[in-house]
Amino acid sequence: MNFRTPIKQARGLGSAHHGATHWWLQRLTAVALVPLMLWFAVGVATLSGGGYTAAAAWLSSPFNAALMVLVVGLVFWHGALGIQVVLEDYVGDEALRQVLIVAVKFLSVLFALVGIISVLTVALGG
Repeated sequence: MNFRTPIKQARGLGSAHHGATHWWLQRLTAVALVPLMLWFAVGVATLSGGGYTAAAAWLSSPFNAALMVLVVGLVFWHGALGIQVVLEDYVGDEALRQVLIVAVKFLSVLFALVGIISVLTVALGG
């Protein structure tokens, strides 16, 4: 039984075959961020009132620095995935949608790099 309309067959349009991957990536980053955000919240709570030197000492631990780099990278990746879905669903103009998606991806990579470099600078005592 064929459910395609004649125009759909003529154009050869079909699934882009990347929607499921995008959906899974967004769910995996969300699941990974749950324990990381709990770790981050506990870390911030233990540092309250300690100032910059206490935070820098805490971040100088290789374990804490590595987890913080992971948090920064995953937060921006998860955010970019979510904003892309919103843009795909609610921006009607195709050209504008593509420009916005590219801009979001560029800015998320830029901000993630700035955040990671900042974490490493503090962690390494720079």
